[in-house]
Amino acid sequence: MSVRNLSRLICCDIESTCWERGEQPKKEVSEIIEIGVAVINLKSLQIEQSEGIIVKPARSKISKFCTQLTTITQDQVDKGVSFSQACDILVNKYDSKNLVWGSWGQYDRKMFESQCRETYVDYPFSREHINIKNIFSVFYGASKEFNMPTALEELDMILQGTLHRGVDDAVNIASIFGSMLHKFRLLA
Repeated sequence: MSVRNLSRLICCDIESTCWERGEQPKKEVSEIIEIGVAVINLKSLQIEQSEGIIVKPARSKISKFCTQLTTITQDQVDKGVSFSQACDILVNKYDSKNLVWGSWGQYDRKMFESQCRETYVDYPFSREHINIKNIFSVFYGASKEFNMPTALEELDMILQGTLHRGVDDAVNIASIFGSMLHKFRLLA
């Protein structure tokens, strides 16, 4: 088993095609349409890189509901990269196979695993995934999981950017993780 590089953590947040309850067309499936990436240096706790990778869905279209939620339009995704190309960007630009990665909950990990399996694309991450939502909730003694905006409020931090935009959510998640590490290091 190889040792992972623990100098940085990749925080990811994805946005997917979605529909109002009962409105999903029969032949369409939920697909990743944006991969938000924020890389945090685990020594300095500074965000070193961030990017929103727009992905062109192959088996679905952007619904009006999806645009209202994410602000992402069909025109934007039509200019995006394929899912395979997006995964190559993660591997080649962000060294995602050799770094630990985290997300707010398990949805992002499960969606990547599912879409990779269904489209025969190599999984772009290491197997080491951190569920930052669970860690935050345990760290703050919550009896239930916090959502990301509530976690920011708990830390007296302001939501940066637009909620439900992958890149903005990834930056906010990385900021939460950095704040938790800072507080932990003060206690140690």
